Amino acid sequence: MPVNLRVTAGTVADCTQAAARERGITPAIPPKRNRKVAREYDEALYQARHLVENSFGKLKEWRGVATRYAKTAAAYLAICQIRALAVWARLI
Repeated sequence: MPVNLRVTAGTVADCTQAAARERGITPAIPPKRNRKVAREYDEALYQARHLVENSFGKLKEWRGVATRYAKTAAAYLAICQIRALAVWARLI
């Protein structure tokens, strides 16, 4: 279960780091139910995306990660990695 974490400035949007469309990745977000013309999406891919979103939620359960108490980027990255290891250890 590889973990790749990037620390950016607080004002940088997450979507600028992923750049999915530039890599040829199709979005996996289902359309709203009340949309007149429903667009297609890959349900299996959406389920995988849901797992990733849940992983971010697990990371942010720690107050230090959610509020970014660390003074330096290196310290914050270390906190995120420790939390990721703790989450991963519970999955085994």
